[in-house]
Amino acid sequence: MHKIIIPRFDPAMKTGRIIKWLKSEGETVNKGEPLLIVEGEKTVFEVEAPANGILKKILYQAGSEVEVLKPIALIGEANEPIPQELIEEIEEKVKSEIKAEIIEKPKIEKPFIKTVERVKASPLAKKLAEEYGINIEEIKGTGPGGRITKEDVLNAIKKASLKPTFAEASISGLKPIPIAKTIPLSRIRKTIAERLVYSLHKAASTTIITSVNLENLLKYREEIKSSLSEVSLTAFIVKATAKALEAHPIFNSTLNEEEIKIFEDINIALAIHTEDGLVTPVIKNANKKSIIEISNEIKELTNKAFQRKLSIDELTGGTFTITNLGAYDVELFIPIINPPQTGILGVGKIEKKPIVINDQILIKPTVALTLVFDHRVVDGVPAVKFLQEIKHFLEDPKELN
Repeated sequence: MHKIIIPRFDPAMKTGRIIKWLKSEGETVNKGEPLLIVEGEKTVFEVEAPANGILKKILYQAGSEVEVLKPIALIGEANEPIPQELIEEIEEKVKSEIKAEIIEKPKIEKPFIKTVERVKASPLAKKLAEEYGINIEEIKGTGPGGRITKEDVLNAIKKASLKPTFAEASISGLKPIPIAKTIPLSRIRKTIAERLVYSLHKAASTTIITSVNLENLLKYREEIKSSLSEVSLTAFIVKATAKALEAHPIFNSTLNEEEIKIFEDINIALAIHTEDGLVTPVIKNANKKSIIEISNEIKELTNKAFQRKLSIDELTGGTFTITNLGAYDVELFIPIINPPQTGILGVGKIEKKPIVINDQILIKPTVALTLVFDHRVVDGVPAVKFLQEIKHFLEDPKELN
């Protein structure tokens, strides 16, 4: 008997949500054939069959949130028995989850509401209404003769749990504010929230900022464009950062308890905003690629991001992150470190500004670079030198070849 599991593609990945089963129980499956679609913490992906056989048992249906590496289905031979203890374990877990969903709702403050005996309702319905502070007179019964049933009260509890409680309103001294719309957090949004809060609480984030004169880079970019193809500004920044990481590898690292681990490969993650939220596809071994190769890869990854076609491999393995908000008319911003990395570089928009060169005030195209780094791993002076190295490569881009 072969167990199908939700694989862990990322060390931080804890669960996956089953979106859709592509096969039904009793169907024949072949090794490597897609069996189901799963939404992970970064993307949606297919889980393939680990062997040939019959899909004997689906243990979790579509919509279930399942821990990674936990069996979700079984593949075996036609006459091969299913381990009963495994089925019983799953069924018991599902029952407990259903019970928790219905019964263990947050109770609502109920100092001013009492159950009215004259209302036609079952004893259990009255008990639930009183326990959860629901005015049973406001519930429309669906039982015989308009009798209020347990299910009617449970539905009222679910609706009431979405509204501000009396206690919440009384704390502010105001009436509850009407809610126009409730938007459930997607898995990607939850992951972003969890990781950024983790980063804010765990990393000793420190920020330094510099301004870069892009006059030479823009001229060089036009030279490359005329002979080959258009090259994005981000490609130069990725290459400059990767080269700087070669000289300052401490920023290509992670803090693991009492050890700083420096990565062998330099893999630059790029923050891209999509309708589903922020994703960070990775340019692997960016220091070993040309600017043209990086530019083409950025275009490909961006297109895949918007089409929701990024693979797990393209979304994992980043060792340093770059986020560019210049296209959104942002001059300067302070990004949050993408854990477990040590640093992140924020890029603003290109602006013509006066700068002093040889005691002369000249108007030049400039961009603000913001380096946020973990002060637990590295101190301020090395961080300044690292940022200066990036600045040097951008102001003299021919050294990037």
